[in-house]
Amino acid sequence: MREPAVVAVLGPTACGKSALALALAARFDGEIINCDSTAVYRGFDIGTDKVAIEERRGIPHHLIDIVEPTSVYTAAQFAEDAARIIREIQARGRLPILVGGTGFYYRALTRGLFPGPGGNDAMRARLEAVAERRGTVFLHRMLQRVDPPSASRILPGDRKRMVRALEVFFLTGRPLTAHFAETASPLPDVDVLAIALRLPAATISARVTKRVDEQFERGLLDEIRGLLRSGVPESARPFGGLVYRQALEHLRGMRDEAATRALIAQENRRYARRQLIWFRKEPNLQWFDGPGESPATIAAVTELLTAYFTAQ
Repeated sequence: MREPAVVAVLGPTACGKSALALALAARFDGEIINCDSTAVYRGFDIGTDKVAIEERRGIPHHLIDIVEPTSVYTAAQFAEDAARIIREIQARGRLPILVGGTGFYYRALTRGLFPGPGGNDAMRARLEAVAERRGTVFLHRMLQRVDPPSASRILPGDRKRMVRALEVFFLTGRPLTAHFAETASPLPDVDVLAIALRLPAATISARVTKRVDEQFERGLLDEIRGLLRSGVPESARPFGGLVYRQALEHLRGMRDEAATRALIAQENRRYARRQLIWFRKEPNLQWFDGPGESPATIAAVTELLTAYFTAQ
């Protein structure tokens, strides 16, 4: 290869990214790097659909289970860690394969991330007070008015990220996303071949519903109970993410299990739409229509990569 290369497998939730990444890693002597913002946390396994160790086919996986649930792990940290691991994999003569659906992490790695002004305690306190008084939905509406792109990627329940985005706007007079053009990738000399998967909305809906049912059957609620018993507070960041937030509310008695399953599936469908919107704005993605585990999808992507590496 003329230039070091990285393959990225991207797309919305429940489209088969992990299955495709495993197939490509086996075919092209690759190692997998997680690009999911919740899978970095230890103990949060079922709700993030981490690939079980026995299902990894001996293929190394990186940036999974690397921080405690009470820690804060940022997109900037991810970009730094992923760039280092990519170079280590390349030094071993193997192919780095980035896989996940957190578009903000992918952008931080491939295009850089605005570091932003330092934390301003007074500004954060004011925004936290607004959230306490008016609720996080109101905070999200504020963000939609001043920074629609950030509002599209930040869930209404993700209070910390909303506060940070609003903080940057009020301190600099510019939305967080307006600063992105001034950033640089930590991998300027690496060629990223990005594969993106998409499925019809009805297919995503059916796959999401099936996945949610499987998560409950595999013991999602017991996993959460165990985390709480081990001392992980309900305020831990991963508990604010999709699946865990709704399941925790169920354990608090807010709704029954059937309603909780339905709500998680609904929120997953909405999240999938936001992911597609995000990735459509990313440049140079090669789109494939079909689930990642499909032999036809694997064959088509394999053909693309073979042609790419042959031409180098």
